Amino acid sequence: MCRLYVVMGVAGSGKSLIGSMVAQAVDGTYTDGDDLHPQANIDKMSSGEPLTDDDRWPWLQSVATELKTPGGIRLIGCSALKKCYRDMIRTTVDEAVTFIYLDGSKELIAKRMSERAGHFMPTALLESQFAALEVPNVHHGTTITADATDFEQVITVDIDATPEAIVQTISEQIKNGEQYGK
Repeated sequence: MCRLYVVMGVAGSGKSLIGSMVAQAVDGTYTDGDDLHPQANIDKMSSGEPLTDDDRWPWLQSVATELKTPGGIRLIGCSALKKCYRDMIRTTVDEAVTFIYLDGSKELIAKRMSERAGHFMPTALLESQFAALEVPNVHHGTTITADATDFEQVITVDIDATPEAIVQTISEQIKNGEQYGK
């Protein structure tokens, strides 16, 4: 079983809620990657301005450093929108990392974002999140050759369900080691 997980997806997909619930279900530890953003990033997003790659790299480094903290199953919430971001996290951690991709429609996520209070990410930035998103490339067969480096170790879950159903799906896959892209 993998011990390091990044709960990924666009803003509003439920990374914090699902990540903390999955951690509890698998007796792991969850860290909210939003807490690792420098204040300049939070200020920028709060004002409705999307982050650039240059804004994200230091934050992603902090995410990777936090993820590789020793001890048990570790989960961290991080949008990890682009493959190069996920590659950087994997390279920095230097240990197997499974990405838990919370997949949902723009309409569903916009509705959920409009209902949440007190978060720095405005709904207006959702379009930029989807524009930047590179959906993880997974292999759903049983054999991956040694040169299949484009495939990522990922659990994809549709978020159009209750949090409890989503968590059950993810935690069962974690416990059974059913990540794709190994």
